[in-house]
Amino acid sequence: MTDTPRALDDLRVVEMGQLLAGPFCGQLLGDFGAEVIKIEPPVTGDPMRQWGREKPHGQSLWWPILARNKKSVTLNLREPEGQDLARRIIAQADVLVENFRPGTLERWGLSPEALWELNPGLIITRVTGYGQNGPYSPRAGFGSIGEAMGGIRYVTGDPGSAPARAGISLGDELAGTFAALGTLVALHARQRTGKGQIVDSALYEAVFALMESLVPEWELAGYQRERTGSVLPNVAPSNVYPTKDGPVLIAANQDTVFRRLAEVMGRPELADDERYATHGARGANAEELDELIGVWTASLTSDEVLEKMHANGIPAGLTYRAKDMLADPHFKAREAIIRLAHPEFGEFPMQNVFPKLSGTPGRVRSVGPELGANNTEIYGGLLGLTEAELEKLQADGVV
Repeated sequence: MTDTPRALDDLRVVEMGQLLAGPFCGQLLGDFGAEVIKIEPPVTGDPMRQWGREKPHGQSLWWPILARNKKSVTLNLREPEGQDLARRIIAQADVLVENFRPGTLERWGLSPEALWELNPGLIITRVTGYGQNGPYSPRAGFGSIGEAMGGIRYVTGDPGSAPARAGISLGDELAGTFAALGTLVALHARQRTGKGQIVDSALYEAVFALMESLVPEWELAGYQRERTGSVLPNVAPSNVYPTKDGPVLIAANQDTVFRRLAEVMGRPELADDERYATHGARGANAEELDELIGVWTASLTSDEVLEKMHANGIPAGLTYRAKDMLADPHFKAREAIIRLAHPEFGEFPMQNVFPKLSGTPGRVRSVGPELGANNTEIYGGLLGLTEAELEKLQADGVV
């Protein structure tokens, strides 16, 4: 794989953000070959180096994934000398990714207009809570707030409980994903125009983009979506059903698929029953239909249910945890989990690069780097600083 061409290996990306949303965009670009130069504050680095519930050896298990394929340089962007070095690096880049509050780059003399004077083709990808304009733009914005404002928190969880978190940093990672998409679109446009532009990715808008027909449902039909737990409203059967040894998911809501389920259950007459014969009828009678299916599944083990479902072309599966993913043969066959060498942890497992490309696949080349690991390469090689100049910048706290 080392000789396989990568789709973005002709791009240089400068990442100036921290925590999650902006760096996730950088991770995605790096996965497909872009050179990602991550600028971090001297001494402390990105706070993500310390984040995560479990920290064997006192180190984050999140950082090696989020910062994979990246190069780390230290730079104090609050100092004029640091800002000047940033300009020199950015002048030789294709993309700048940042997720500071709006106006921060401008205060540092790194406004888009100033950067385009040095590098007219530069794509400037800006990830924030609320976007670059509008009355909320100056506010601090974390992923949880974007998830709430974007609508997904309200519809997540059981009907009788308060809105729930998804269990991952969904808002941040969606904003980073849309930022990466926007970056690639802007790079495509640059091929025709030769000019850079701003990619403005807001956390709440990235979440809102996933909200399907929520808005017209309210304005045109007067319907307010609510939390429904494991149920897909008006679509049945599509739920979690009990077995002798744990729940299984079954999604047999299409007419032909439901007919196959009814036959597998030994109840072929259900497919012709007016209460269940059509998509609309099953949705209207979902509760009693789920009860019928649940009585049948409860008489079997999960393996028995799944074997019957798969053999008859009925979508079904289990709710996986990490240990299930590690043991699953399909994950193994698809190389969904890869293992890289880590200086502290030894063999380090993580998710692979997705989606898969047949001609120019992405690849994880390295785990997240040590703080400032690439100072000499970037400052000495790319910018041409001498060893004495670099030592003075270090002594002055600039790098």
